[in-house]
Amino acid sequence: MYFTGLIIAISTFLIIGLFHPVVIKTEYHFGTRPWWLFLLGGIICIVCSLLIENTILSSVVGVFGASFLWSIGELFSQKKRVEKGWFPVIPKRKAEYQALDQDAEICPMHHGKNKKKHENRTYLHREDTE
Repeated sequence: MYFTGLIIAISTFLIIGLFHPVVIKTEYHFGTRPWWLFLLGGIICIVCSLLIENTILSSVVGVFGASFLWSIGELFSQKKRVEKGWFPVIPKRKAEYQALDQDAEICPMHHGKNKKKHENRTYLHREDTE
């Protein structure tokens, strides 16, 4: 049996799961200022993954690099989540945030594209279907 794919898949799942709270804690304590550290970590990991001969280790280091780079966008999205009130604001940095409308778009890729597409659609409640 060959376990290479399974090891890479499980490692990828765990790395992505690791970065989720890292982004939240980083934004809470430092704001978006350390975004460049994520960029530096991502570049270093990706370059290292190109130089590692072992398939599993190279893949895991590459996933770390991609997760570092993806976290840059998530760091700025997390700031918007805090501004919408979905996550707490650290009191000493309250002045760094502006209040956002609950309907404001978080993802910069969907800017202006998600304007209540289905607002005229009628939705049935559970008791209406019986």
